[in-house]
Amino acid sequence: MVRARIHASVAGARLFAFRPYLLIVISAPRSALRQRRVSGEAHSSPMNTPTKMQHETYPVRFSVDYPDRALNRTTTAFRAFAAIPILTVLAAISGGTWQWTPNNVSTPAAVGAGGLLCFGPLLMIVFRRKYPRWWFDFNLELQRFTNRVWVYLVLMDDKYPSTTDQQSVHLDYDYPDATRDLNRWMPLVKWFLAIPHYVALIVLNVIAVLAVIVAWIAIVFSGRFPRSIFDFVLGVLRWNNRVIGYAFTMVTDQYPPFSLS
Repeated sequence: MVRARIHASVAGARLFAFRPYLLIVISAPRSALRQRRVSGEAHSSPMNTPTKMQHETYPVRFSVDYPDRALNRTTTAFRAFAAIPILTVLAAISGGTWQWTPNNVSTPAAVGAGGLLCFGPLLMIVFRRKYPRWWFDFNLELQRFTNRVWVYLVLMDDKYPSTTDQQSVHLDYDYPDATRDLNRWMPLVKWFLAIPHYVALIVLNVIAVLAVIVAWIAIVFSGRFPRSIFDFVLGVLRWNNRVIGYAFTMVTDQYPPFSLS
């Protein structure tokens, strides 16, 4: 009996002695699995996907502050007429022509000069590998003003567009190092490579116009711009700006993403 008890106690001591090692062996894979799950979630997170990172780091960035307040119903109802003066200013600095036909003879006349500098930067990039900074700044400021006018016209803000202040509209380009960031031959074909974007934007712009009409009705009756429509129209404007920055102002060789975000 004594020997049996001794053997039992010895066996119990051995079992007790091995228990910590068993716990360590058993618990180690679980902790490893938890670490793998955490690291897997970090890698599979939408914020870390290449597409999301591409959207966040694209050299052309555009946003509009959502008007979380009651908008002016009167100016919204007559926005097409209220925007005529600022549209005239925009036409004057963007360049344009008009013509009249007295006695069946067409007579063209210039009413503005300027517009985006496209051909000049194209020649400089192709032949000199340079993008003059003041040309870049002019295109950026003209695009900022143009977007402020469009944001006002599509009812996303009821503040009259300023010719100098950014207001609720934010557009930024990264100034490119032409010798490092831009391929000298790409400006010759960018307009052609962007054709799929033109097709997509034709459809999206038509849908955006219809969405703005719905938003106009909502603002006139409630004073609020529906957030879902606001985000959609914002995405369409952002897409337009990316294509302009790629194909026309040529500030980047990075192909624009097919995305509203």
